[in-house]
Formats: sequence, C-alpha cells, structure tokens
Amino acid sequence: MCWTCHGGTIHGERLTRRRLCQGMLAAPLAMGPVRKDGLVEPVLRLPPGHGPRRVAVTLDACPGHFDPRIAGLLVARNIPATIFITAVWMRMNPDGLAFFLKYPTVFTLENHGARHLPPVLGTQRIYGLEVAGSWPAIEAEIAGGADAVYKVTGRHPTWYRGAAGLYTPSVVPKIEGLGVRVAGYSLNSDAGASFPAALVEARIKAARDGDVIEGHINQPRRASGAGIAAGLAALQESGAQFARLDEIA
Repeated sequence: MCWTCHGGTIHGERLTRRRLCQGMLAAPLAMGPVRKDGLVEPVLRLPPGHGPRRVAVTLDACPGHFDPRIAGLLVARNIPATIFITAVWMRMNPDGLAFFLKYPTVFTLENHGARHLPPVLGTQRIYGLEVAGSWPAIEAEIAGGADAVYKVTGRHPTWYRGAAGLYTPSVVPKIEGLGVRVAGYSLNSDAGASFPAALVEARIKAARDGDVIEGHINQPRRASGAGIAAGLAALQESGAQFARLDEIA
C-alpha cells in the first residue's frame, strides 16, 4: 500500500485537523539556529519527568550494514530503540531487517527515507550526499521510505528523520503538514559513526534527563558502534530509564 502525500492526502484519506494534530502535543520540536550553510538541525527532547533520568535511544540505519554489537546489546538488556531505517538499507540487509522484526518490543522502525537524500533544497552536497533538491523530491523521499516501512511492519511510520539530520528551514513545517513528525535529537553521540569508541561512550554516559540520543547502527566495522553499546549499558546500570518515541504522546 503506497503512501500518497499529494493533494493533502495520506493513504487516500483526506487530512483533517484532528489527524494532523494526533500525537503532536508533546515533545515539541525546536528548529535550532540556522547554520552558515542556511540549514537547520532540529532539536527534540522528551517532556520533563519527575523521576530517574529518562532518555530515548534513536539509531539511524543509513545505507551500510548491520551492527550486531548494538542490536544484540539492546535485545539482551531489553532497551527499547527507535530505528530510523532507509529503504536502501532494508534491501541491502535482509538478515538485519529480520532481526529487527523478530523483536518488536525492542525495536520500532521509523522512516529515514527511500534513498537517503537530505531534505534540502538546491544543489549543494551535505557530507558528500546528494540532496533531494526540490519539494516534490522531498515528498517522494518521505513517501518511498514510509511505504518501505509499511510493507515490512504493516504500520505506517509517524516519524521521519532526514538523511544527515539537516533540513532547509522552510521544508520542516511542510513535512509536518503532511502529518509526519520530524525526529530531531538533542545528543549526537557519534558524529556519523566517526568518533572513537571511548568518546562515544563518554557522550552517552553523560546524557541528561530528556535527551533524545542519536547514533548509527549501520557501521559494524567502525569503533563508534562499540562505544554506543558500552555507553547504553552504562546508562542502564546508572538507573536511567528508556522511553520510546512512539510512547511520548
């Protein structure tokens, strides 16, 4: 079943104010400052709590491979995680996808796009990535990613995180106007899986209450994945609680 965004419809249904607002009353998105290149990196935090430190784990499955160091740790410790998954990654990693689907109480799959194209207008490249370039191409990137998630899970994703986590400012409200929540974050743990393990572990261990942690689960040959696993284990042992993005509202 294809997700159709054109003409104000999703799955052929007319968008209503109630449908657009469902699940959007908590965890407000902060656009963050505009960078020198004119892009924004939205910030998302959990609503304030009144108990132990609480964080949300979000991991990007960009084109690449499957990191069992992180996935196995999450299952062994029953730490819920939201996986932002690309259609490209799914095609490349059927065994990894099967692992995610085997543990639905641990992993929630959300939309990271069809081709991993940043939702950026124009012709600039972002970290070497080709960008979507136009609003119709951004719509197609979101729709294609959502359709891929629906085909393997039977549920329509409600969150979208663009490739590289960067957006042209004007497209953020347009994306949310489709009834999609933009998944920012407040703690970038691994800088695109480029940081050494010790630094990644330290950054995660220092997470504050309400942080939405972002990292990568598609680079099993890089040291940063070991740091994510170690940092999350240390967080749990410190008494931190883990929230799902789909539980926020």
